[in-house]
Amino acid sequence: MSARNNKANKAAARERLRQEREAQLKKDKARRQAIVAGSIVGVLALAGGIGYLVMEMTKPDAWEKAADAPLVTPKNATGDKGTTVVVGKADAKKTLEVYEDSRCPACAVFEQSVGGQIKTDVDAGKYKLRYVGATFIDKGVSGEGSKNALSALGAALNVSPEAFLEYKAALYSKANHPEETDDKFAKDAYLIKVADGVPALKGNADFKAAVENGTYDRWALEMSKAFDASGVKGTPTLMMDGKKIETPQTPEAFTAAIDAALKG
Repeated sequence: MSARNNKANKAAARERLRQEREAQLKKDKARRQAIVAGSIVGVLALAGGIGYLVMEMTKPDAWEKAADAPLVTPKNATGDKGTTVVVGKADAKKTLEVYEDSRCPACAVFEQSVGGQIKTDVDAGKYKLRYVGATFIDKGVSGEGSKNALSALGAALNVSPEAFLEYKAALYSKANHPEETDDKFAKDAYLIKVADGVPALKGNADFKAAVENGTYDRWALEMSKAFDASGVKGTPTLMMDGKKIETPQTPEAFTAAIDAALKG
């Protein structure tokens, strides 16, 4: 091999090596760029995911939204923010105040024992009934059933005072009232199912829509505030003329206690 050919071969080999190095450098650069780009996308995705989770965690729930919603008060309710619910004949001289929480097991026992007698007395004009609804069990046991049932009672009151009383009795009945820790009343479908036992509410499209749309959610929160402001600490509580009546557990004991209160 001549010296000239040997030099040419070496030059060609060096050129191939240079081209191979350049090609490898380009590949390495492209790989690094891809890694960096992927990392950026991953960081952005992670940040976006965290941001979404934070947003979801801090987003107000339905009842927090209800607190700022326009107030819709039921027909047949009066007073400040519609929180005065009085049922009975206008010429009845006395008013029995009943403070109850829809999830309250003691209220259920009371209503099952004495609710029928109260309705008889109210229908006869013996006294009027004022209802004040509470929601403290939702806080103590956790849940939404007290508030949701109170909102549904507002929907029933919007239909008629009679529908309100019958629906309240249906909610407290042995067949429908859940254990205190069972938050069944939080489910609209269950409240509507219970309403099927009340003739004025069964198949009532307006009532159903009001329950499902939470029409009276804000009203329920205002009613709960009225209970808190009353100073009453537990349910059921009965009062007449500002005086507490010890809660009787039989119709006979109830009638005796009420008769004494009416004379007082």
